[in-house]
Amino acid sequence: MLKYSFSAALALLTSVGAAQLSAQSEWKNPVKEALREGKPVIGLTVTVPSPDIAVQAGESGFDFIWIEMEHSPITLESAHAMVVATRGSKVVPIIRVPVNELWMAKRAMDVGALGVIFPFTSTPELAAQAVAACRYPPLGKRGSGHGLASMRWPVPGEYNDFADDNVLVIIIIEQASAVDRIDEILSVPGIDVAYIGTSDLSYSLGLRGKMDDPRHRDAVAKVVAAAKKHKVPVGRPVGSAAQIPDFVKQGFQFFQTPSDLSLINTGARPLLDALGKKGPDPKTRPMY
Repeated sequence: MLKYSFSAALALLTSVGAAQLSAQSEWKNPVKEALREGKPVIGLTVTVPSPDIAVQAGESGFDFIWIEMEHSPITLESAHAMVVATRGSKVVPIIRVPVNELWMAKRAMDVGALGVIFPFTSTPELAAQAVAACRYPPLGKRGSGHGLASMRWPVPGEYNDFADDNVLVIIIIEQASAVDRIDEILSVPGIDVAYIGTSDLSYSLGLRGKMDDPRHRDAVAKVVAAAKKHKVPVGRPVGSAAQIPDFVKQGFQFFQTPSDLSLINTGARPLLDALGKKGPDPKTRPMY
């Protein structure tokens, strides 16, 4: 009886293990899959180098975290800690690198990012460079050195094949010159998201943050139209829940929230206002 029970238990464990391996081998980047299906996704912008924020983002239900390495003090080491913290969570770690360069993207992916956001991708050549940076030869130019990445993504078989299928290539359109060449840029195969950097675009157009100007609206509409034509999902920042329905109607699928610090302030404001608590007035406080 004991021998039978042990054999049965061993068989059960073996079948469970085989099922888990099968599930792992069939796993697909849920952000990439949602975009392919025409569904919207939303990610938290992380500017504070804290693994706890990465964990909380997953617990809250965000599809991805946008680890901000262009406009924050986050280093590669702290980005790696946040990527590791997402293990066991459905949230996908994506890194915005400071510059569209092969070596920079390689380091982001080698610490486990499953997507790279490339700023100022304003020519088809830069778009092709971004795609090549995220694929192993012969598909691209990514170097082989994925020890840390394969620890975060312990897939059966080759990590290289897994990465080529699942790493997201996200380019940012944020210059007037990029809008002028948007058809050429989005003709480059392998782009997963064309993200419009609406603030930088306004400055490039000479509007200095005035995003309600008709010239800005026309530029955004031109990018959206080109993205639809080339069947590339399009993204943008979103400042409030009220904006989302209209943005979805316009064709946007990929949304970046305000930063973690901004959301803390927004969430705390009603509690503070109820007690009359306010921070220093930037108009009257001294700078020094």
